[in-house]
Order: sequence, then C-alpha cells, then structure tokens
Amino acid sequence: MHFGFSYVGLIFLLMLYVPNLFWTKNKPKDYDKYAARENKALLVLERIGEVAVTCLVLIFSDFNIQGASLRLLLPAAASVCMILYECFWIRYFRSEKTMRDFYGSLLGIPVPGASLPVAAVLLLAVYGKNPFLFASGVILGVGHIGIHVRHMKESGTGSQ
Repeated sequence: MHFGFSYVGLIFLLMLYVPNLFWTKNKPKDYDKYAARENKALLVLERIGEVAVTCLVLIFSDFNIQGASLRLLLPAAASVCMILYECFWIRYFRSEKTMRDFYGSLLGIPVPGASLPVAAVLLLAVYGKNPFLFASGVILGVGHIGIHVRHMKESGTGSQ
C-alpha cells in the first residue's frame, strides 16, 4: 500500500456524492417516515464506513490505473458498477420519485442505489490490495445496504 492521492478515488467519490446532493431535494414520498425508524446500529456502521471509505479511497495511490494487465478488469468492473449507479440515479430522477422508484432493481441488481457503490468500493480495494478499504467497504455495506433493505421491506416496495 502506498500513500498518495488517488484520482480514481476522487472520480468515484464525485460519482457517488453529486447525485446524492440532488437527492436531498428529491427524496421519495414518505422516505423520512422510514428514515426516522432506522436501526441505530446499522446507522453507526454506515457512518463509520462512509467516513473510512471517503478517506481511504483518496489517500492511497494504489487505486490509480497502473500498467496493462488482467488486473485492470477489477477497476473496469468497479467503473461499470459506478456507471450503473449513475443509470440508477437517472432513472430515479426521471421517475415520480416514489419508494418503489427508489428501491426497484436495476438489471436484476437488488437495491442498486446501495449495493452498486459498495460493490465498486470492494472491487477497488481488491485492485489496490488494500485490506483497510476492503474492511471499510464491508462495514459500509452492512450498514448502508442493511438500512435500505429494511426501508424497502417496511415500505412494501420489494425490489422489482
């Protein structure tokens, strides 16, 4: 692991946070009702994972593209996850913005707004051979995906 700035990490964070800024003004109807009942343990894990992932993905240069090899399939797969994540947001912002719109699957991927960025982080961690980012991604995934699966179930929307 090598300390240094990761432009790949910055690009991924921009792809993650920009749509979320727009989402704050475009939440699904009744979302706050479900958010008020979030499991506190999952919320703590989500926050720890968010902070750790945000920091770690920026401070290790190992996530930057390095030479041509089959290992480049990992950041390529992570990029596909993030592109699909952007497609999820485009679909959501063009919708009526209901809980069903927010939690509907994308190409068979359940809870895509939560699962796709976590998958991307885990793939980047493997590419960068960074166990700290991998552990942080797992913590984020347990919290973030756990929260949103609960919201989906409580709202009765399923993941279609």
